[in-house]
Amino acid sequence: MRPDSSTTSKEGQEDNVDQFTVISTATNPNDSLSQRAPIMSAQGQGVMGSTVASSVAGVSVQIQEYANGYHFPPKYPIKEQIRMGLVQFWEFYNTGFGFFLTIYSLNVVAWGGMLFLLLCNAAPEMCWVDGKFDCDHIDSPRRIWIETDSQILNALFCVTGFGLAPWRFRDLYFLLRYRLQGDHKALRSLAGVHRGWFRLPGSEQLPASLGPKNIEESIASCNADNVPYPLETISDAPPTGIRAPPTKMWKMDFIVYFNVANTFLQCVLSGFMWALNRYDRPSWSTGLFVCLACIASATAGIMMGIEGKHVKAIEGVPLTKKDIERLARDKELGIPHYNNLGDKNPEEEKEKARKKKAKLRFGKTEQSSLATDNERQAFCN
Repeated sequence: MRPDSSTTSKEGQEDNVDQFTVISTATNPNDSLSQRAPIMSAQGQGVMGSTVASSVAGVSVQIQEYANGYHFPPKYPIKEQIRMGLVQFWEFYNTGFGFFLTIYSLNVVAWGGMLFLLLCNAAPEMCWVDGKFDCDHIDSPRRIWIETDSQILNALFCVTGFGLAPWRFRDLYFLLRYRLQGDHKALRSLAGVHRGWFRLPGSEQLPASLGPKNIEESIASCNADNVPYPLETISDAPPTGIRAPPTKMWKMDFIVYFNVANTFLQCVLSGFMWALNRYDRPSWSTGLFVCLACIASATAGIMMGIEGKHVKAIEGVPLTKKDIERLARDKELGIPHYNNLGDKNPEEEKEKARKKKAKLRFGKTEQSSLATDNERQAFCN
């Protein structure tokens, strides 16, 4: 008699740590191809994996499940994302800071776009001077407006470059105290300031339920070196029940130094713009320092955004009432979502990364082959 395939030994059950559930579904041709196969929940403690066999995609996908039942927010259709984004923007715009930031950003975009058009000579009529057509003449309307536009943009960049300088130099002070004197309290202060993306060494061992609301009562049972300073600046309790690993220290150095570099480059740019008139100022100075200041600021901002996304992918993000209702509705309809940030298919992401690596490897091979051929040709000649 054929043994039952579902029967497993007691020892095998004890040794098996990860549980997987394979579900085979038959999809109706009239159904939407965007729907995924329903998933059964896995049992047990910790983070469990489960496998879904989708007849639409034809691949097996490993779905993470968390012990506390947390699920990342679902991915909404593009139209709904746009509508939600507009609602959130309107709520932000109605605040004082939101109104200021919106007006500031519009000015940067408008004057920056005008400067770009002037540099591209989009208005040839502005090149006439005393009956002569000369776009590079110092007294042409084009050059006068380029100078006016540059001064306005410089003033707008000074708002962030000089306005954020006290906080940037405060971070530099804490960083130098830690680097030069080994002051761990200074590092804890930095962690409190950058609580959204920076994690202290040892913070991953803190209880998952620890947060700003209960830190005062629970600090006696924790190592103070693993908690930011002041204590109430600790990050919120992770919704997934898992804390992100410590952030590499060089990333804090990178962000602090580049932010300070932006302020320094803005000082140099302002010196050229305000100390020299447009007749004596070197033509290369404005473009060079505007470019360097923007690169320094953007690089630090991109690094902070990437690290913040990594933390959210592990610790999770809070669910809104609409997210909970959407997940419950889709569960009833048999439309599951990938339990990760962005609701992305992990197999597709791995395939994209593999193709990218293969493309880079192929490009390097081509370059090395071309260099070898050039060397042989040069030797023969």
